[in-house]
Amino acid sequence: MDFNGAAVLVTGANRGLGRAFAQEFAKRGAKVYAGARNPASVVDENVVPVQLDVTDDASVAAAAKELGDVSIVINNAGVLVAGEDVDSIKAEFEVNFYGLVRTTDAFAPILKANGGGTLVNVLSILSWVGRPAWRGYAASKAAGWSLTKSTREDLREQGTNVIGVHVGFIDTDMTDGIDAPKIAPEDVVSQVLRAIENGDEEVLADDRTRAVKASLAS
Repeated sequence: MDFNGAAVLVTGANRGLGRAFAQEFAKRGAKVYAGARNPASVVDENVVPVQLDVTDDASVAAAAKELGDVSIVINNAGVLVAGEDVDSIKAEFEVNFYGLVRTTDAFAPILKANGGGTLVNVLSILSWVGRPAWRGYAASKAAGWSLTKSTREDLREQGTNVIGVHVGFIDTDMTDGIDAPKIAPEDVVSQVLRAIENGDEEVLADDRTRAVKASLAS
């Protein structure tokens, strides 16, 4: 697939993995809409800042109305609260699960109108492995995995490829306090763009993620 001239929306594009996505697509000649709650936090000059709060119905609807040329959506926005109380878990679900629902429902008709396109959901190794300290985050990513599979079946007929991206720790500010092997965001982005080009449905971005996926049956 030639990304030159393609219109791409990246959610949570002001930092970390989202910013790496936006930069790489722009480098390849795409028109990049960099979605963020505060568009002023998008500092790269070669992208178009867009006000987008995936927890707000009106914000998502406004973005969809404005961005009618999009053919690739990268659902990257995510949050790790790591609290054990109900409110913390609700906050994680609002972004990590319901955020996917909102952007998918708003942009699926646009992707259809533009030939089908691609929808990418950034998930996690914790889609399959629970951790007591991150039970809300893990549950939200597991729900996101289930949603991704349902969305894939739903949008197949309109020609939209839905890709689930599973990865362990990415070397971003979200994981600053975690002492564990990490993958560079640029590496994840490279694998996802290759998956888009190949029409793949899943990206298992690192060795640990591949090992966990392979062990699910046991």
